[in-house]
Amino acid sequence: MPIDSSQKLLDNPVALCNIVRRIAIDAGVIILKYFEMGENLTVDTKHDNSPVTLADRDAENFIQMSLESLLPDVPMVGEEAAALGRLPDLSNSEYFWLVDPLDGTKSFINGHDNFTVNIALIKNHEPVLGIVYAPALGDMFAGHGIGTSVHWREDTDKEKPITVRPPPKKGLTVVASANHGNNDKLEKFLEEFKVEKILKHSSSLKICAIAEGKADIYPRLGPTSEWDTAAGDAILRSAGGMITDIKGNPLRYGGFRPKFLNPEFVACSFKWFDFEDN
Repeated sequence: MPIDSSQKLLDNPVALCNIVRRIAIDAGVIILKYFEMGENLTVDTKHDNSPVTLADRDAENFIQMSLESLLPDVPMVGEEAAALGRLPDLSNSEYFWLVDPLDGTKSFINGHDNFTVNIALIKNHEPVLGIVYAPALGDMFAGHGIGTSVHWREDTDKEKPITVRPPPKKGLTVVASANHGNNDKLEKFLEEFKVEKILKHSSSLKICAIAEGKADIYPRLGPTSEWDTAAGDAILRSAGGMITDIKGNPLRYGGFRPKFLNPEFVACSFKWFDFEDN
């Protein structure tokens, strides 16, 4: 695609988002073929001791080929390529893609259905477009700018706009990781808030629960990588929420920390660092 055509697509986020949504669905088809293998699925271990499967690798390869065909001049950082040390030079890139082809691999391996495909477009270190697709659930969340976040259901082929909700007076609904996290640190952090309940989820669906007004806050006080959060971050920002570090600064993307690690962060529907519980 010529550079001018690429720029036209980058300048048309509605069209671009629709195309990337289709790419996420097709990647989900690849993943579900492996999901149906159940116990026959081969699982390897990466250098950081996290699991990886052929579903992760094949889905990422497909996404990369698709995005390169769509926008040849926009580099992609993918989780599996990064694990092998294959990282593009982003120093002169206004845009780049951040991709987690299978977020929630542990849940996937254990036969749970709440894993996702995450695709985000970053512009000047900020997420401007995000897709989170849960192929086994038939749920897709997408956003590409303020007021554009939607939740699409595969069974009805319908989508609805989503937005964050005001903090409930009866107390906050907290989402926490089903497989990771430090409970002691979480409890200490939540001492400043009135909490009604805590829900456990895997993958980026935790962030999407806040974006669609089903939860209020997700403190992640442990290690994550940029590809874990970027797509959900774009959707949450589009829905009126935010992800910040523990000092209240928005997350920035582009490998500012080693291995594309995030700082500890809080995803929230409100300015949690200025919040006064009345």
